Amino acid sequence: MLMQKPSWYEGKSILITGVCGSVGRELLRQLASTPNVVVTGIDNNESDLFFLAEQYGSHEDVEFFLGDLRDRDTLRQRFEGQDVVFHAAAFKHVGLSERSPRDAIQCNVIGTQNVIEAANSAGVGCVNFTSSDKAVNPTNVMGTCKLLGERLMTAAAVNSREKGTTYFSTRFGNVLGSRGSVVPLFRQQIAAGGPVTLTDKSMTRFIMSMEQSVKLVMDAAQIAAGGEVFVTKMPVANIHDLATVMVEVLAPTYGHAPSDIPIQVIGPRLGEKLYEELLSSEETHRARELGDYIVVRPPTACRARTGCELVHAEDTSPVLRPYNSSVEDCMSQEELRIFLSRNGLLDCETGWEAAR
Repeated sequence: MLMQKPSWYEGKSILITGVCGSVGRELLRQLASTPNVVVTGIDNNESDLFFLAEQYGSHEDVEFFLGDLRDRDTLRQRFEGQDVVFHAAAFKHVGLSERSPRDAIQCNVIGTQNVIEAANSAGVGCVNFTSSDKAVNPTNVMGTCKLLGERLMTAAAVNSREKGTTYFSTRFGNVLGSRGSVVPLFRQQIAAGGPVTLTDKSMTRFIMSMEQSVKLVMDAAQIAAGGEVFVTKMPVANIHDLATVMVEVLAPTYGHAPSDIPIQVIGPRLGEKLYEELLSSEETHRARELGDYIVVRPPTACRARTGCELVHAEDTSPVLRPYNSSVEDCMSQEELRIFLSRNGLLDCETGWEAAR
């Protein structure tokens, strides 16, 4: 099992794109508490950035700037002197990206290429792209953008091998409690007395906590050779079971009887899948298990300095099958209850309000 080494970050200057988002905030929280680290956060959300700057006003080594991925000149300016860039900014909502595909492409694809070019220009040492399970066999605009982002990072790893910048991606499932997860939506629906709405009773998702997602990002930065996609092994939840547990636990806290809050099936939303994949069948032959993670080597690994040091390590093993939420065993309702409670998703407000 890989362990984080805070000392690896000490003495480094680190920039986070999308610092106002859920993953960006947790990265900021952990890095701001690491000694001798300078953290820069950029985001195009002016209001949230202002409140975040107020929250960290006493931290001399933390600073914030307005910036947009679509503005290459701003990125080049902010990337100067940075050792590590955590690229967490993106348009993440599936339905909104389906309705505004051009904007999603401008932010998630062209914006990622702008990050790469700015990092090349500034000589950044390490760049991480936060991807999604929706990038595997994508059926929607958001997932397709994430897949293209991964491919751009792999290409950058090959093309920049002489410049010394390490580009890689981290791919994970639904971060429960984040702004894009169903947890804050279900909570709001329960508080209002229902109904709790879901697509299909058989829908499944890979789930993880915020701490797990950020641990993957921070661990991978320390071992990436370039071009890889790092995947966290994670449990699977049936979304109907998740809704059932949340209704049973939270309804009384809002003055409702669980039996009075219906769970309503409303059919598929725009661009939505009934299951998710973390690893495709095509990727298995170039993937290795490494502790809590799966590391997918790029197709170009044999021609470039991309992943060779890692895949020959003695503590790796082959991956024998795809990773699909429809065929993995789901957590029981009791296991879900424990998971939610352990990660503070049942005993405190979560979602948009808590994220501020």
